[in-house]
Amino acid sequence: MSATVREMPQAPRRHLPFSAIPLVSPGRTAASAPPGILPVSAVIITHNESRNIRRTLSRLSWCDEILILDSYSTDDTVGICREFGCSVYFRTFDGYGAQKRHAVSLAKNDWVLCIDADEVLSEELNKEIIREMTDGPSFEAYRLPMNLVFLGREFRYGKESQRYFLRLFNRRAGNFNSDILHEKIELRGSIGKMDNRILHYSYRSLQQWLEKCNRYTTMGAEGAVKKGKKRSFFIILFCLPFHFTRYFLVERNILNGPQGFYWSVLCTMAHFVKYVKTRELQTSFDPIPLV
Repeated sequence: MSATVREMPQAPRRHLPFSAIPLVSPGRTAASAPPGILPVSAVIITHNESRNIRRTLSRLSWCDEILILDSYSTDDTVGICREFGCSVYFRTFDGYGAQKRHAVSLAKNDWVLCIDADEVLSEELNKEIIREMTDGPSFEAYRLPMNLVFLGREFRYGKESQRYFLRLFNRRAGNFNSDILHEKIELRGSIGKMDNRILHYSYRSLQQWLEKCNRYTTMGAEGAVKKGKKRSFFIILFCLPFHFTRYFLVERNILNGPQGFYWSVLCTMAHFVKYVKTRELQTSFDPIPLV
């Protein structure tokens, strides 16, 4: 599927004085970068993110540019982005890697903060990034810790707590690969870590989780088939107790309360569905004969 790109006209950006990392409110645009800081472009890909994007944009006032690459949203995502003075582009979605790679190429600055529309920088992380960009970066890229927020609870334990993701980097040193799912930044150079976290508001409801699960498991199964991975019946059978034990006990989601239990069950189910979809693509299931 060919991708199309066009730029959306936008209202002129008003430059506001920088003061203690203010939140950006509707009707205001992102502030210009603080004096002395290396300019950073915040880059976000979007599709129907009106429930999330306002919260994410409100913590990016210090960025020199906020660039949105939208895959033709049908809700109010684009309108909200325009309220915050973002540069908005459109492109047909053809995979997460290719979409983010193209978005980074559109940024006007070398330093790029590439986050998702449901990720929110804490105020402490904003201050830490500003200090690093003002003093002069010691590395070519930085990994940022991230905590999941699921059904109203921030996970303090388990694999979803304090996971580090490469989100801030100099694009002269690398960019995203073209993987359809689970895309990665391929980088040449040293990578540092920051101490303060991003909050990941990944799912607002079980309904949204199920919708994403269906989409992601299909993409994951298609990717597995392309790579020649096999999923036997025995792997599918034993994946249920294996993954639940891993998520709930080994990764300590038992300490995240009821939400930790729900998360463990759902993640186990996602593995199961992906494996069955992979086998479905690889095997012609014979219909059960009618008796």
